[in-house]
Amino acid sequence: MNSSDNYPVVDAQTLLTLRKEPNALATITEKLRVKEMGPADHIRTKHEVKVFIESGTEKSAETLTRMAQERLKANEAAERRLAQNREIGQRL
Repeated sequence: MNSSDNYPVVDAQTLLTLRKEPNALATITEKLRVKEMGPADHIRTKHEVKVFIESGTEKSAETLTRMAQERLKANEAAERRLAQNREIGQRL
């Protein structure tokens, strides 16, 4: 099961709109599904969101969405490999 199929991809325009909200950090990190990332990626992306909220350029919004999607995919692939390794270990 690929969890990225369950959520729509957030685009740069959406992020530019959300950054003006009072609780922008929480809203944007939720939309980017930061909690589903590994610990290092979670912290890194949250920091990038804070920087984006301060700068708010379209280019930084595009970069942020692309990097968040790449990190989510990498985390999902790592989780699949871990599950496969556990399955192999249980059979031994």
